[in-house]
Amino acid sequence: MPGYLRQSSPSLQFVTFLGIFIGFTVIYLVFLSLGFPALSGYTIEQLQKPDATGPKVLGYLKLIQFLYTLIGFLAPGLVFAYLCKPAPLTWLGLRSKPAALPLVLAVLIMFCSFWAVDLSAAWNQHWPIPASWRQMEEQADVLVQRMLKMPTFADLLINLVLIAVLPAIAEEVFFRGVLQRIFTQMVKLPWLSIFITATLFSAIHMQALGFVPRLLLGLLLGAIYHLSGNLWLSIAGHFFVNGFQVVAVYLFQAKLIKEDLSESGTTSWHVALISALVTLALLWVLYKRTKLPEQPVKPIE
Repeated sequence: MPGYLRQSSPSLQFVTFLGIFIGFTVIYLVFLSLGFPALSGYTIEQLQKPDATGPKVLGYLKLIQFLYTLIGFLAPGLVFAYLCKPAPLTWLGLRSKPAALPLVLAVLIMFCSFWAVDLSAAWNQHWPIPASWRQMEEQADVLVQRMLKMPTFADLLINLVLIAVLPAIAEEVFFRGVLQRIFTQMVKLPWLSIFITATLFSAIHMQALGFVPRLLLGLLLGAIYHLSGNLWLSIAGHFFVNGFQVVAVYLFQAKLIKEDLSESGTTSWHVALISALVTLALLWVLYKRTKLPEQPVKPIE
């Protein structure tokens, strides 16, 4: 029933959302362990082996990633929004079409943060983590590199949908549209809720050596949503970050650019400082220029 949870307390909403998330996660895991091997003839362990290659294997890996994003993040977020308000898109901040200036500002905020985020990533890479963790992250990186092999333009388009478009929508609905709203109502401090949500956003990716840069990006996406009240802006920022990386890899593989941007040198501290200051200035401009059609911090009535 739409709007069933709108009179519930924030704590009950959080518990309900957690239950919905766990339920969809269980469905996904059962499918991976039982349904997927029956349909494909492969187990997840077989697909993840270093010697597992070929178009069919790569296609199945991309299918798994697609289903993970769809079932793990988008479905729980949309179901919960439907239960919270008869107009779930309005509740999420997806009803209002963003104006051109806020949209440009959201993209610029994420772009100008790259150098500061890059310096944090270099520092994060030196964290002392257990050898087993480091090995798992290296294996995950190998899988990502396999998925990012794009010999044709069609492969680029597929990866843009799989890695940029769908995750931007699904993860922003899940983290900013739902979780950040709930935490704001619970703690009554919007910026604390942004930090909590960004921490969970980074932690759920299960990459200790990428925790800090993803935390910073989550903070910026949360700030964009809080200041504008429009989830499309944080979706646009999220899409830009992921899409920029995919396109950069494609251009390097196609020999259209000479430098592999993922292997570029560490940003100096003064460049990172300028990056951070410009990013904060753009957030201030967004705050001054954006009219809030619906404040995300407003309690559900």
